Amino acid sequence: MLQDSLPTDESLFVVSLTVSDAIRPKVTVTLDGEQGVGIDECAQVSRRLARRIDEQYGEDASYTLEVTSPGADQPLRDPRQYTRHVGRSLNLKLTDGTEKTGTLEAVEAEGIQLAEVVKEKSKKKTLPTALVPFQDIQEARVVISFK
Repeated sequence: MLQDSLPTDESLFVVSLTVSDAIRPKVTVTLDGEQGVGIDECAQVSRRLARRIDEQYGEDASYTLEVTSPGADQPLRDPRQYTRHVGRSLNLKLTDGTEKTGTLEAVEAEGIQLAEVVKEKSKKKTLPTALVPFQDIQEARVVISFK
C-alpha cells in the first residue's frame, strides 16, 4: 500500500515506517530521495496513502498520518541516502565500537569511500581515502557545519 503511494519514477524511497501503539495510532512515514525530498512530494504521498488506507479500512478508521523527510540530525539509514552527501563530513559509529569522522568522497555498491580525519597531537591529519563497507556502519550522521 505504501509502495504504491510513491512516485513511479522511484525518485523517493521509504527510510522508515512506524505505527504507534495507541487508541488512535499515529502512522509516521519518513521518505528520502537521492536529490532529497520536498514538502510538496511529502504532501502528495500523504494524500495518496490516506486514500489507500481509507479504501482498505474504511473512511471511519481512526489514525493520524504523518509523511515527512529525515531531519538534518537524523542518521543515514539507507545506502541511497549517502549519494547526496558526497563532499560533506560524516561521523560514523562502526559495529566494532570505533568511531570515524571524515569527508565522504564517494559511494560504491558495497560501501563508502571516507577520507578520515584524525588528531595527531594538536593538529588534524587527513588519511588516504579508504572503503568503509555498509555492513560495518552501525550509525552514520552528517556533521552539521555553520561555516
